[in-house]
Amino acid sequence: MKKLLFILIGFVPLLASAQQVLTLEACYVLAEKKYPLAQQTNLLEEKTNFDIKVMEKDRLPKLEFNAQASYQSEVIEFPGELPNSNIEVPNKDQYRATLDANQLIYNGGSIAAKARLKSAEMETQQQEVVVNLYALKTRINKNYFHVLLFQEQSNLLNSKMEQLEARDKEIESGVKHGAVLASSRYVLQAEILKLEQQLSETDFGRKKALDNLSLLLAQNLNESIKLTKPSLFIISDTVSDRPELKLFKLQQDQLENSKEVIDKANYPKLLGFAQAGYGNPGLNMLDNSFQDFYMVGLKLNWNIFDWGKTKQQKQAVDISKELIASEKETFELNNTIQLKETQNEIDKNEELLAKDIDIIQMRKKVLESATVQLQNGVITSSEYIIELNNLYEAQINQQLHEVQLLLVKANYSVLKGDLN
Repeated sequence: MKKLLFILIGFVPLLASAQQVLTLEACYVLAEKKYPLAQQTNLLEEKTNFDIKVMEKDRLPKLEFNAQASYQSEVIEFPGELPNSNIEVPNKDQYRATLDANQLIYNGGSIAAKARLKSAEMETQQQEVVVNLYALKTRINKNYFHVLLFQEQSNLLNSKMEQLEARDKEIESGVKHGAVLASSRYVLQAEILKLEQQLSETDFGRKKALDNLSLLLAQNLNESIKLTKPSLFIISDTVSDRPELKLFKLQQDQLENSKEVIDKANYPKLLGFAQAGYGNPGLNMLDNSFQDFYMVGLKLNWNIFDWGKTKQQKQAVDISKELIASEKETFELNNTIQLKETQNEIDKNEELLAKDIDIIQMRKKVLESATVQLQNGVITSSEYIIELNNLYEAQINQQLHEVQLLLVKANYSVLKGDLN
C-alpha cells in the first residue's frame, strides 16, 4: 500500500499539469481515495465512537425528579381511641416531590461487552467497504485495458498511414511522368480515406472508455493522457488472500462477541440508590404535615431463571457461524475455479502471442517484396494494399492478444488477492 501511495503522490503533479501519464497502480489508489464508497470507512468509525460513548453513559449516575399529588378515598384509621395518644388521621389529599439517584455499581461487564460488540460490528462493516472497493479493481482493469487497446491501435493505424502516404507520394511522381496510371493513386487515396475513418472510430472508442474510467476514479482524465502498459508478474497458485476472507473472519468474531453480550445479560446487577424528598406525609405516615426526608440503599437485580432463552440465543448464534463457514467454503471453491480458468486464459494468450511474432515476421518480408514490386510497377496498388492490410491485421491481432494477456494477468492478481 505504501508503494501505491508513492505512485499516487508522483501521479498528482501530472494530473495537475497536463495529465500526461496514467498507470494501472495509480488508478487503484485513486479509486480507493476518490470513489464515494471510500468515505464510509471514516464515517463508520465516527458513528461507532459516538455509540460507545452513549453506552458508557450508563456508568454515570441517573437523576430523576418526580412529583405527585393525589386524593384517596380511604386512609389508615385506628379503631377506637388509643389511650394517651393524639394521633391524627392522615389527610386524604397527599403531596410528594422527590429527587432520585441511581448509580450502577456492578453489571458483570455488560457495558464493556456491548462496546466490544459495537467495535466488532464496525470492523466488519469497514471490511465490507474494503471488499466493495476491491471489487472495483476488476472494473478498472476492464476500462483501463480497453483504453490502452484503443491507444495502441491508434498508434498502429498512424504508422500504417505513414506508409500509405509514402507510397502515395511515390505513385504521384510516377503518374506525373506517365509511368503509372492515375487509377493506381486513386486506390491508395481511397485506402487513406478509409484509414482516416478507422482512426476517427478508434478515437471515439477511446474517448468513451476513458470517460468510463474517469467516472470510476472520480477524476477528470484529459483525452491527451497516455496509459502505460503495466509490468505484471504473477505466481501461479490457488492460495488466495482476498479481502473477503478477512471479512468472514471478522463476521465470526462479531458473532463470538454477541455470545458474550448474551451471557452478560443474565449477570446480577448491583445498584446504589438515594432519594431525597419533601411531601405530606413524609416517611412518617402518622405525621400529618409537610416533611423533608431521604433514603439511601443498595438494590440487586438478578434474573435467575430465563426458561432457556439464553441457551437458545447462543444456539442461534452458532448456526449463524456455521452459515458463514459455509459461505467461506463456497467462496474459496469458486475463487479456485476462477483462478484456474484465468490461468488457462493466460496460457492461451501467451501461446497466441508467440505465433503472432512469427506471423508478423513473415508478413513484413512479404510486404517488403510487395513494396519493391509496386515501386517497379510489377504489381498494382490494390495488390500492395492487400499485403499491407495483411501485415497490419497481424499486428493488430498481436496488440489484441498482448492487451488481453495483460488484462487476464491483472484480473488474476485481483482474484488471488495480490492487490490488497
